[in-house]
Amino acid sequence: MPSPFPGMNPYLEHPSLWAGIHHRLITAIANDLAPKLRPKYIVAIEERVYEVNGDTAVLVGVPDVSVQSSLSLARSTESNLAVVSPTMPIDVLLPMPEILTEAYLEIRAVETEEVVTIIEVLSPKNKQVGIGRLQYETKRLKILGSATNFVEIDLLRQGNSMPMAGNFLPSHYRIVVSHSETRPKAQLYGFNLPDRIPELIVPLKASEPELRIDLKPLLDQIYDQGSYDLRIDYNRPPIPALSESDMVWVNERLQQQM
Repeated sequence: MPSPFPGMNPYLEHPSLWAGIHHRLITAIANDLAPKLRPKYIVAIEERVYEVNGDTAVLVGVPDVSVQSSLSLARSTESNLAVVSPTMPIDVLLPMPEILTEAYLEIRAVETEEVVTIIEVLSPKNKQVGIGRLQYETKRLKILGSATNFVEIDLLRQGNSMPMAGNFLPSHYRIVVSHSETRPKAQLYGFNLPDRIPELIVPLKASEPELRIDLKPLLDQIYDQGSYDLRIDYNRPPIPALSESDMVWVNERLQQQM
């Protein structure tokens, strides 16, 4: 069964599914671009690796709050301390290091190995407060200060959007295309759940014609290949949650298509 939505499928944003979607989408974009770039350019799948403390990177730098809370709790329960045996251990949870790997794409010139364009597909860690966002924003600023073109694809409603300024309306999803020669100006494709995902431009050298990527058929292909119609329960609301009006539209769409 094909995806029942004309654009982005909000059920694919589920935390248990997105890692697979991200991996497949990066690969699908690379496979779509590769024959269009020959023979002057290649597209390479690269990886960014970093370590966080479990799923709570935001705890780094705020130990005083935890200590204060513990002390307050101890003071409030001093009268009960006598009944607790010091020889009886209590189970606690400790933060565990977690190695995260994120893939992105580089378009390189065959002759010089120069990186002409970088394409990023955002992950939840990029949009949450913590080391993942900090490292991504650091890399983002480095790219924007270079002569490399930049494409940023955000298909996640939840989290904090990447910083940018301008007279634009909020939207569920965003794609940003930044030509190196026109910075700080960039093109923003903002679209919502009922909208078809716009074709996006992939810039190369200033004197060369731009390429286009149509993400919708790529996502539909991923949906079929990953058998997501068997993995998604459309009788339940999507996670992250939608607004009441968006949920009404989703239910109407599902009734029409299923």
